[in-house]
Amino acid sequence: MSQSGIAFDHRLVQTAVIGRANSDHPVILPMEADELDYWRKTHPTYTYWCGIQLGGCGGELSDKRYTHKVCHFAHHPNAPICHRKANGESSADHLFIKRGVQRLLSKEKLSGKVQTQNLGTGPGDAVDVHLPGARRRLRFQLSGLDYPAWRRAVDDLTDLTGDAEDLDWIFGPDTPVTRELAGRHGFCLRVRCETVGGERRVHIGTETPDRAGAVKWTPLEDCELTPTGLTTPDVETIRISRPRPKPHSFPIQGGLVFALVPEADAPSHSPFASEDRHLLVADVKPVDSPIVRTLLSLPGDTEAPPAEHVYRVSDSARMLVLEDGQGWAVEANRYYRLNAHDAQHTGLWSPPPGMHVAPERSPAPVSRGAKRPEVEVAASPQPAHTAEAAKAVPPTSSQPRTHADLVTQLRDVLADTARLRSTTTWEVLARRIGPELSRLSDTERRDLLVEVDSPLSRYVPVRSALLRHDGGPLPYLGDILDRLGIPFAKRSPKLKRWTAVETDRAFAAYGQPARAMGPQLDLTPHSLPQGQVAKALRAWKTPPVTAPSRRTAPTAAGKRQDARLSELVAELSELRPKLSKPARKRANRAITGARAWLGELPVQGVRKRAKAAAQSRAHHIQALENALKGARTDIAGTDFHSRHQDEEPEPTVPATEASVPMQLAPVPKATQPAGAEKRLAEVLIHTAAQGKTIQLLDLPGGRTLPDETLRRMLTNIDRNLAPDVPLLSALVTSPDGGPVPFFHRILKEVGLAAPQTDEALTAIWRREQERAHAKYAYPAQPLPPRLVPPA
Repeated sequence: MSQSGIAFDHRLVQTAVIGRANSDHPVILPMEADELDYWRKTHPTYTYWCGIQLGGCGGELSDKRYTHKVCHFAHHPNAPICHRKANGESSADHLFIKRGVQRLLSKEKLSGKVQTQNLGTGPGDAVDVHLPGARRRLRFQLSGLDYPAWRRAVDDLTDLTGDAEDLDWIFGPDTPVTRELAGRHGFCLRVRCETVGGERRVHIGTETPDRAGAVKWTPLEDCELTPTGLTTPDVETIRISRPRPKPHSFPIQGGLVFALVPEADAPSHSPFASEDRHLLVADVKPVDSPIVRTLLSLPGDTEAPPAEHVYRVSDSARMLVLEDGQGWAVEANRYYRLNAHDAQHTGLWSPPPGMHVAPERSPAPVSRGAKRPEVEVAASPQPAHTAEAAKAVPPTSSQPRTHADLVTQLRDVLADTARLRSTTTWEVLARRIGPELSRLSDTERRDLLVEVDSPLSRYVPVRSALLRHDGGPLPYLGDILDRLGIPFAKRSPKLKRWTAVETDRAFAAYGQPARAMGPQLDLTPHSLPQGQVAKALRAWKTPPVTAPSRRTAPTAAGKRQDARLSELVAELSELRPKLSKPARKRANRAITGARAWLGELPVQGVRKRAKAAAQSRAHHIQALENALKGARTDIAGTDFHSRHQDEEPEPTVPATEASVPMQLAPVPKATQPAGAEKRLAEVLIHTAAQGKTIQLLDLPGGRTLPDETLRRMLTNIDRNLAPDVPLLSALVTSPDGGPVPFFHRILKEVGLAAPQTDEALTAIWRREQERAHAKYAYPAQPLPPRLVPPA
C-alpha cells in the first residue's frame, strides 16, 4: 500500500525507455497522481516506448493518470499484442545499472565498455563491464544461477580475459553461489535498486560469510573502480583484516597410517602452510589404498613427531584440496605411534637386521593441545644403525591397570575397530591392549565382555559381536547376550545371522560419518506357536525359585569388593531422596540387586536373591557406579534449574495495588521467564539423553515466541553452565536440519570465539551435539574435546 492507500497492481507496465524503441535510457513512471503531475511538468517533451532492451515490442506507450488506482504506462489501442514478460518496477534494473556504471566511469575518467546480456531468460539477465586499462571485467548477475552454471560462466568469461583473477562478480539474488564466494574470499558483492521518483538508484552491498548481520549497502556513486575491482568501504576493511582463505577439505573414511620423509622439505610458500601447524612431507597409506607421498599438515602446538616411527590416524583425517586441481594435502589432528609389530604390517617400516619384533601395546593418541606421552617400547621402529643399538632399548615398563580401566579400553578399541569397518579376535586385542587378555579363561573373557556391553541399550550396538573365533562368532556369545538381557539368545540357531546384523549396526554407529542403525535382529523362535511366545518369555525372565544357597567364604579380594558394594549402596541411598523419578527408579534397581547379592534382603526377596546371584560382583559394582553417575548428573541438572530460578527477580507489586491483594490476578508459573527457561532446559537435557536433536519450532514456545526471545533463553541456559559443559543450544536445529541462524551469536555471547566460515561453524555445532549426547547419556561417556576456544 502507498501512503495514500492505493493498492499497486504490479501486472501493469511500470517501466519504459525514453526517446525511441531501441533506447537504453530507462524510466519508471511515478505511481501516485500528484507525483505524475509533477513529472509531466518537469519533462514535457519525453516520449515513452516499450523498449527492445526491455524485451518489449518497440511500440509507443502513453502514461495513464489515475486517482483510484496506480498510474502506469499503456500501449496505444491499435498497437499489436505485446509479449513482454517483465513489466514491474524491477524490469529495467539492468538498464539503470548500466547507466549508473557509465556515470561512475565518467566520474573517475576511466574508459570502459558496458553492455547488457541475455543469457536465456531475458535481456536483463546480466550486465558486463570491461575495463581494458585495468585488465578487469565485472559481471552484474541479475538472474538466478546455480553452482554448475556459475562455473560454466566463469570458464566462458575466462576465455575472453585469459585470466580468471581479472573477473569480479556482483550478484542480485541471494543464492548458494553468493555464500560459496563469501566463504572463499571473505565477502561477496551484491547489487539492488531502489525506486526514487522516476529513477532506480543502484546500491552495492557487501555480504560476509558469517551472515550474522545484514548486508551493508553503499550507493554506487560512493564506490570506486580500482585495479582490484569494484570496492566499497566495507570491502576494503575485509581485505585488510581477513585471513588467507583456507583450502577446501573432505573427510577421509577409515583413517590412515603415515611415516614422515625427513629428507624431503615441504615448499615454504605452500598454500597449505599455516602458522599454527606443521607442514611435512610423508608417505601416507589410507585404508585399502596404496601408499602415496604427499604433504601432511599436523597440529603445531606439539613438536613434530620423530621421523623414524609409523603413526596411525583413526579419525579426523581430512583431504585438503585447492580449486581447479592445483594441489592437495592431508590434514590430521589426532594420531598415535604404532608399535613395531603393527608398523611392520603397514609396509612403511621394516626392522633392522637382528631386531626381534614382539607384539605390544601402542600408546594413546596424540591430539591438538596435548603433550605427547613419553612411552618407551621394546621394539618400536628405530633407525638401522646397529643391531646392538636396537638391543639396548629398555623393555616396556608395565603400568598398573585397574579392572575398570581394562573395561574402558576394551570398549574404546572395539569402537575403533568398528570405525574401520573391521572385526577382530582376542589375539589381536591382546597385542593391542596388553598380554593379560591372552591369559584370561573363556569364563573370564565372557564376564569381561558382559561388563563391556552393560547396560544393554537399543541405541548402542553390542560390541562383543565384533569378536570372531575361527571365522565365526564367539562360542560363548549366546551366554553373553543372555546375561545382557536378550531373550532366547543362549541356544538360538539364528545367532550367526544376529552377529552379522549387529556387526553392521556397529559399523553404522561408529563409522565416519555415522549413519542410522538398522533394528536389532529378533531371536524369538518362529517354531513356537503365537500363544506360547509370551509364556516362554516369562519363563526366560523368571529364574527358578529356590532357596539361595550359602555362598562360599569370599577371598580377600572378594571381601574388598563386598565392602565396595556396601559403600556404593550407602552413597547411592543417601542421594536417592534428591533424585527425579526416572533416576530414582534406576538407583532402586541397582541398590536392590546389590543388597540381594549381599544377602541383605528378607525372606520375601528370595526370587530377587536368586536372580542377583546369577550375576557377578563386578556386574553389581558396575551397575551401582553407573547409577551413581546418573544420579549426580540428575542432581546437577536440578541444581542448575533451582539456581537459575533463584536468580530471577520476584515480580513487584505497585504500592497502590498492594493494599488490595484480592484484586491481583495470580501470575501463572508457565509465563514466568525462569519457569519457561527451566522447562526449555529440561527438554534439551532429555533430548541429549536420547541422543537426538530437536527443531526450533518443536521447542516449548517455538511456534509462539519470537526468535529473539528463544535466542535469549538459549543463551541464558548455556551461560549458566560450567565452562566445559556442552552447549545445549547445539541440539536445536533449523527447519533445514542445520544450525539455527543465531547459533553464531550464541557462541559470542557465552564467551567463545565465533568462527569465520560456515564450515567451521557447522563443525563446532556438530561437535557440541556429540559432547551433549556423551555427557547426558546413561551411563555418561567421555566428552570429545571442544573445537572452539574461549574468545
